[in-house]
Amino acid sequence: MGYENIIVEVEAGVETIRLNRPQAFNSLNDAIGEELEAEIENCAKDPSIKVLIITGEGKAFCSGGDITFFKKYFESDPSEPFRQLIKRLNIVILTIRKMPKPVIAAINGAVGGAGFSLAAACDLRICASSVRFRQAYTSIGMTGDGGWSLLVPLLIGFGKVTELLLLDPVFDAQQALAWGLVHQVVEDGELESTVKGVARKLATGPSTAFAIAKENLNQAMLGLLEKQLELERMGMIRASYTSDYIEGVHAFLEKRAPRFTGG
Repeated sequence: MGYENIIVEVEAGVETIRLNRPQAFNSLNDAIGEELEAEIENCAKDPSIKVLIITGEGKAFCSGGDITFFKKYFESDPSEPFRQLIKRLNIVILTIRKMPKPVIAAINGAVGGAGFSLAAACDLRICASSVRFRQAYTSIGMTGDGGWSLLVPLLIGFGKVTELLLLDPVFDAQQALAWGLVHQVVEDGELESTVKGVARKLATGPSTAFAIAKENLNQAMLGLLEKQLELERMGMIRASYTSDYIEGVHAFLEKRAPRFTGG
């Protein structure tokens, strides 16, 4: 299948999906969401694929939702892009978790918003040393999606997540490693070779045992994740009708500090 917004490479049982909107920092809109959903599901069903790698093209892994895509709906229904995009994102997140094979996030560049959720859903996260992370939702008057409010607390703890949501700091790869958000940090030029080395080891490992182990881990949280994804979807739709969200998007696009009123 030909894609415009993702690049798919397969080698020796290892598939790599590369988000390919570098001019938009690999942000998510309906087009890339549709392609990512389709290919993730294809990968999950293909018995010849033993390991999946997800990464980004250019300077970002995934910066989250495409703000310009959201702004187009201000005059009609601000909630509409979330209704479209979150359905696809939720399928992607659930498929990654349910996939009976290891999924590695090769975090090559900036991570924010839904890109944070995408990385958190993967089984392993290997990160380039120059990467910067940001929660990003609340700074535009929005709330988390893609399982952010379950997956990230499971990784780094309730207290640290509360700090990220309320203060929205930018933090680096070494902080992410110290908090347990990523498993390994390597020099930028070594990321691809390191990830491929790990993927090759996994691809020649006991794939049935990996699948069972992942299934066992999922049993503890999949019911919670499905519930949380729907709760987040409804929360984003609710937040999309606020004046703070509209102001947050305008401020982001105009590169200024937002003037929130609590409305």
